[in-house]
Amino acid sequence: MQRPSFLFRRTTMRRAIVEGIAIYVVGVLIALVPPGFWPAPIFPVVLVARLALWAAAPVWAAMRVVSTRREKMSRRFWTLGPLLALYCALANVVIALFIGEAAQPFGGLLYGPDVARFGAHGAAALSPGAFAVSMLAQLGLLLVYYTIAVICTRLANGGFLRFTMPAGDGRVTL
Repeated sequence: MQRPSFLFRRTTMRRAIVEGIAIYVVGVLIALVPPGFWPAPIFPVVLVARLALWAAAPVWAAMRVVSTRREKMSRRFWTLGPLLALYCALANVVIALFIGEAAQPFGGLLYGPDVARFGAHGAAALSPGAFAVSMLAQLGLLLVYYTIAVICTRLANGGFLRFTMPAGDGRVTL
């Protein structure tokens, strides 16, 4: 009989990716809510939750995938981070085009849908090139972080980071 802590990890790679994307999208959508909407005591918690949702997507996806007993880092886990980053970046592009982008660092809708800003003039104007550069920069950040997060999560879950010391009868496993 398996321990209950491992029951929630049993899922396919596809479902883990969908769950990771959903976590990321919830974080992006929370960032679009104006800061004045949140009560003042709750707002710092909202900022921490946004950061946690952004950072939790690759860790959650890597923990949820079923793996064999001896599998630590196979090809599918090496590609999980970049694949999840690509899908999250595409979700971010869709949200930015049709809803808008969040103002940094506190959130709130910046100008409105980027599709409407492509033809605008003045402060709200946005060129397709500037939009592409912005989205590619976010993709680069997601690629780096999500790849490192998936690798570290898989290595930590597989017991790779454990070692035993000292040799002899008084062994301690860390």
